[in-house]
Amino acid sequence: MVCPRGGQPKERRGEEITEQLDYVPASFIVRRPGRGKYACKKCQEGVVIADLPARPIEKGRPGEGLLAQALTSKYGAHTPLHRQTVIYRRPGAEMARSTPCDWVGESAALRAPRVEERRRQIPGSPKIPTDDTPVAARNGSAQEIPKGFLGTYLDLLKNGVFDYTPGHRREGPLEFLGDDAGYLQADAYKGYDAFFAKGRAKEVACWAHTRRKFFEAQDTDPARAAEMLVSAGDLYQVEDRAKEEGLDRDQIKALRQEESQPILEVLETRLELWGPRVLPKSPLGQALGQAQGPREALNRYTDDGLLSSDNNLSEQVLRRGALGRKNGLFVGHDNGGHRAAILYRLVASCKLCGIDPFAYFRDVLERISTHPARRIAELLPRNWKPSRP
Repeated sequence: MVCPRGGQPKERRGEEITEQLDYVPASFIVRRPGRGKYACKKCQEGVVIADLPARPIEKGRPGEGLLAQALTSKYGAHTPLHRQTVIYRRPGAEMARSTPCDWVGESAALRAPRVEERRRQIPGSPKIPTDDTPVAARNGSAQEIPKGFLGTYLDLLKNGVFDYTPGHRREGPLEFLGDDAGYLQADAYKGYDAFFAKGRAKEVACWAHTRRKFFEAQDTDPARAAEMLVSAGDLYQVEDRAKEEGLDRDQIKALRQEESQPILEVLETRLELWGPRVLPKSPLGQALGQAQGPREALNRYTDDGLLSSDNNLSEQVLRRGALGRKNGLFVGHDNGGHRAAILYRLVASCKLCGIDPFAYFRDVLERISTHPARRIAELLPRNWKPSRP
């Protein structure tokens, strides 16, 4: 290359790097760890073989990385297992559709003791947001697919726990929460009424649910619905300012008492004025009923800066189960529901703690067979530290 101006060959003066994003398809590798064989040099009898290295599934073929991928895809990315077998087939890994189901079942069994450790700690939290969603459980014939329910419970540190119950029975939350739950933030599910009636917990309602009803009523009664939505927006502005300023528990309570409480009093005046004038079954009437029924519970968040004005965090965590239900259609049976609850708990806790679920599953599955039972809490997402970089 000659310079047209100087007439001399051009010399290299460094380089300029340009990045291009490309994709390399996932690949499978086969590990073949060697095991020494020993025998008597003279008689050649009594041959012994060294023990197999520890595996996450005893006598199982999948390695930790493959199991972590299957679990993360199923419960983190909501890819059903039968679709995963199709994906694995592209790079040449043929397997029966039932094979990853067995892997997931074995993995859930390995993780169950760790999850139970977290489950025991949740009821001791002073504040527990909770919500649930239905899932189909195919226990019997194809004609009859009963509903089970996945419920989520969060503690003060945002650790998530899922629980599965075969039906929408009130004994489910009662059994999980035990004798005392402090503040319990939930929707208007009647199953909690017995719990609150016995004084086991103080009910905290959700302003997001209430506001949503007024949003739906805008088409039929736009003026009054808009008034309620504006006031609800003012309540949320107070909450946003508390987060932006990083206020502590006492400061948040003082701010709500000063600014949110007057707004709530205006809302109560409207509820008493409009209630008798609106048809109960109309969209606005239903919205007013949603706000009037748990009025004390809706206002309770102003009594303690520890509480939230809505249950959105619990709903966001529960959305994992809802997306999995949409893609997978049903959990298979009640055992599958309990298994899904275990693994959803771990993925949700990883997300809340800012941990990559794949890295967590891979590391823990590698250590799980040799980790001391007395140090079980170390393998919970909140306490987990990678064994190596």
